[in-house]
Amino acid sequence: MKRKDLLKKISQIAKDQGLAMHLEEGGSHTKVTVGTKNTVVPRHNEVNEITAKAILKQIGGPK
Repeated sequence: MKRKDLLKKISQIAKDQGLAMHLEEGGSHTKVTVGTKNTVVPRHNEVNEITAKAILKQIGGPK
C-alpha cells in the first residue's frame, strides 16, 4: 500500500470517529496520534500490506 494512501485512510478513520489526527515526524517514521491511540508509519513509499493492516487496527479502523 502506498504511504500516502495509508495516511489518507487513517485521516478518514479519525474524521469518521470525530477525532483529530496529529502527525509528528521522527527519524525514519511518522508518529501518528488519533484521539488517545498512537502508532508509527514507516517513511517508505510502499508499506507492506501486513504492516498497513496492523497500523489501521492499532488506530481503531476496520479489522
